[in-house]
Amino acid sequence: MPMSPLWLLLVLPVSLLAIYLLTPRRYQSSDSVAQAYDSWTQDGILEFYWGEHIHLGHYGNPLRRKDFRAAKADFVHEMVRWGNLDRLPAGTTVLDVGCGIGGSSRILARDYHFDVTGITISPGQVQRARSLTPDGVTAQFKVDDALNLSFPDASFDVVWCIEAGPHMPDKALFAKELLRVLKPGGTLVVADWNQRDTRRRSLQGWERWVMRQLLDQWAHPEFASIEGFSELLEATGWVDGAVTTADWTRETLPSWLDSIWQGILRPAGLVRFGFSGLIKSLREVPTLILMRIAFGQGLCRFGMFRATRA
Repeated sequence: MPMSPLWLLLVLPVSLLAIYLLTPRRYQSSDSVAQAYDSWTQDGILEFYWGEHIHLGHYGNPLRRKDFRAAKADFVHEMVRWGNLDRLPAGTTVLDVGCGIGGSSRILARDYHFDVTGITISPGQVQRARSLTPDGVTAQFKVDDALNLSFPDASFDVVWCIEAGPHMPDKALFAKELLRVLKPGGTLVVADWNQRDTRRRSLQGWERWVMRQLLDQWAHPEFASIEGFSELLEATGWVDGAVTTADWTRETLPSWLDSIWQGILRPAGLVRFGFSGLIKSLREVPTLILMRIAFGQGLCRFGMFRATRA
């Protein structure tokens, strides 16, 4: 007997949810992170829907409606201003840690005339970043490990990093490497997904399950808190004074649902990527919804960090 449409509507979501829960993409090593990003870069689905910026957008304060991709570019400019980088001269050397396919690096090079080096652990992302960068844009890209940077001490005027921290299993070493390659007097600017400081209020039942999914589904070993990562930066002994922080949860919150809407607003993706692409895209929806819940309920926070190298 053929399956009725109503029965199909019930079976399909349950099947997809079962696949989602039974096939997590847990962090195993830096290689597992590289392979995940290589895969997302090779098939082109993430770039098609998210554009050249694989990070959240900035929707202003107070919030205002924006095009999803425009909000991402706006985020870069807002981060430049918040970090006081717009006061720096042309030729300032910048290390973009976790550069993705180079969207932020190109803005920093093109609009602010900085000399940018973007690094990522994914060879696929490096190849794509290079192909997207026009001649004359002073941005170069290489494969490197943020926990073991290949650059000498005090190599850059600015170290810049967006949403790379959750992939780092050793947050203290990550903090040290970011500051080690920064010149004395240079500026560190970091934007990251953070969890609530559980030293002050521990995770409850549903929160533990949500956090487990947010870690397991996107190859994250753990999230730091804003307070905890600030302490790790200061503990290096390389920070002049105190780390300056801010919470941009409100400004970035619309990004999560906007990213889901891209699948509806850009139906050409169904033709371009076919049924397998549809299934792969649908697989990300539960995580995006859980991210919106976590950030909306205060379980997660979007942290901004600024420090000067002593």
